[in-house]
Amino acid sequence: MNAPEVLKPLKTWSHLAGRRRKPSEYEIVSTNLHFSTDNPDAPFELDPNFDMAQWFKQHRNASPLQHPDWNAFRDPDEMVYRTYNMQQDGQETYVFGLFDQFSSRGHDAMLERTWAGSLARLYTPSRYLLHTLQMASAYLCQMAPASTISNCATYQTADSLRWLTHTAYRTKELSKTFGDIGFGADERRYWEQDSAWQGWRELVERALVAWDWAESFTVFNLVIRPAVEETVLRGLGEAARHNGDTLLGLLTDAQLQDAQRHRRWAAALTRMALEQPGNREVIAGWVAKWEPLADAAIAAYCAALPDMANGTQRAQAATREFRQGLGL
Repeated sequence: MNAPEVLKPLKTWSHLAGRRRKPSEYEIVSTNLHFSTDNPDAPFELDPNFDMAQWFKQHRNASPLQHPDWNAFRDPDEMVYRTYNMQQDGQETYVFGLFDQFSSRGHDAMLERTWAGSLARLYTPSRYLLHTLQMASAYLCQMAPASTISNCATYQTADSLRWLTHTAYRTKELSKTFGDIGFGADERRYWEQDSAWQGWRELVERALVAWDWAESFTVFNLVIRPAVEETVLRGLGEAARHNGDTLLGLLTDAQLQDAQRHRRWAAALTRMALEQPGNREVIAGWVAKWEPLADAAIAAYCAALPDMANGTQRAQAATREFRQGLGL
């Protein structure tokens, strides 16, 4: 009788054992963490027909965007919680250094009153828009079919909250210098009624109920976020510099650095999805569905921006260039 085979102990986690090198910190703490993907018929190892299980089976498992191994996705930046906090702690130190320096110089008192009115209309109400970006990223974190995707969405959620917090901070500062313009009081009215915001409001309110995880990713990361970045960040930042508001220009520059990282992981995930037959048509169909609403939002907002010649055309062209760079 042959002696039983002696099993050799694994030197690392089984899903990483096939690699001929020591797993990186990113691979150890980021990959294959979603237990709800182990059994597609019962995502939570409970009654397969209870409400949450059915939600995940419909809006994640049965998505028209399919891939045999979503867990193969890797964040190009290989960001982990530790490195995210290190990096963004530096970013926040820089941003609040800007706030302190410009405040000590009496920056707001040097702004023209007409520009302050533009800020009350076109900048401080953006916290409503930024909150929708936060909500959508948090939803993607819950619904994504791989933990490496969820992690990217988590850091994106945190960045959206940081941008919102910056806006709220500036709202309060501006209210101290321009107490009669409506800072901190009129933002909801602008968001719900002003023509500059109605395109954004329609776009994001409709997009927030795109429950399919992949459609939500597509509309927010490939359509809405690029549109916001090219207008409410880049376009507004340029207008700010033209009107002597260097602080806002530098602040939007800092936020655009975060946005570049968001684009990198979104681009990597999109290219991975496009490797599978049929996925190109699915993503292209979603882009075609949402792009007209984004174009209308860009046009309405840019029409209200002062000193921004050809802002609409430049912003729309930039969003298309981003998607074309992905092969769409």
